[in-house]
Amino acid sequence: MQNRIRQAFPQYAAISPFFILFAIFGAFPVLFSIWISFHSWDGIGPMKWVGLEQYSYLLGDPTFWKAIGNTMIIWVLSTVPMLLLALVIANALHNATRFRTFYRIAYFIPNVTSVVAVTLVFGSIFSNNFGLLNAFLQSIGLGKIEWLTQPWGIKIAIATIVTWRWVGYNAIIYLAGLQAISADVYEAAKMDGASPRQTFWRITVPMLRPVILFTAVTSTIGGLQIFTESRVLFGDTSNIGGPGDAGMTIVSYLYQSAFIKNQFGYGAAIGWALFIVIVLFSIINWRLIGGSDDERLTSRAKRRAERKIAVQKAADVQEKELADVR
Repeated sequence: MQNRIRQAFPQYAAISPFFILFAIFGAFPVLFSIWISFHSWDGIGPMKWVGLEQYSYLLGDPTFWKAIGNTMIIWVLSTVPMLLLALVIANALHNATRFRTFYRIAYFIPNVTSVVAVTLVFGSIFSNNFGLLNAFLQSIGLGKIEWLTQPWGIKIAIATIVTWRWVGYNAIIYLAGLQAISADVYEAAKMDGASPRQTFWRITVPMLRPVILFTAVTSTIGGLQIFTESRVLFGDTSNIGGPGDAGMTIVSYLYQSAFIKNQFGYGAAIGWALFIVIVLFSIINWRLIGGSDDERLTSRAKRRAERKIAVQKAADVQEKELADVR
């Protein structure tokens, strides 16, 4: 036994840095956040055990529920058009014959651009008084919109930033999924007289279901953790969510509670509430997009076929026994 340990020790020592770093910077913070969520702690003084009081207060906290509502609205306004637009772009890139590599790089560049720089640029575009968007609206005879002071304007501005940043990333993923679909399928559909629209909705989209599920889940995880966009647009620590807290997300509220108000126990409770919300929405996405209905239909058909075979075998055996008796 000792000889085996000595022989395996160099291999375990070689991979140990990863596990040590993960334990220090990954596992320990997660476990510690669970622990402090049951305490009242300002980050410096002694901890005071409060049990489930943080979570009980959380359920009745109107600011927390407002942050959840803001996050959900921004998530819908950004994720739905982002995934649809990414699918259309990926289909166009897949059918493109010239400058294909250039377009792929161009659409992916926003994802590697600094989110702070992007938010500052979009903050100038949506500026109430000197924004490019209001200048365009006024040039065509429309009045200006107070984008960064009205609740819906704030949410649309944040959702636009998220959409612009991630649409190219998802388009590249969809493009990889499109390239995995056999060209014979499209040729057969073309021979059957299917139009491009029918081919897209009845062949491309169903065969991309696993890829769409992946992008929906990852977009949900990222969309429910929006923080930087609203933080940069409204940098004032006294009003982190903008006018009327219209831009306050769940992570913004976590940041405000833990690092501005020094309520680290309550901030940890908000973090675990966010984790539960993400898990629930990921499960919903899995059930809606993951083809669970098709799997159920397939399993039911399989069970019916198995029962039919079993009944047929039993009937054959019974008929054979009656023949032997005769």
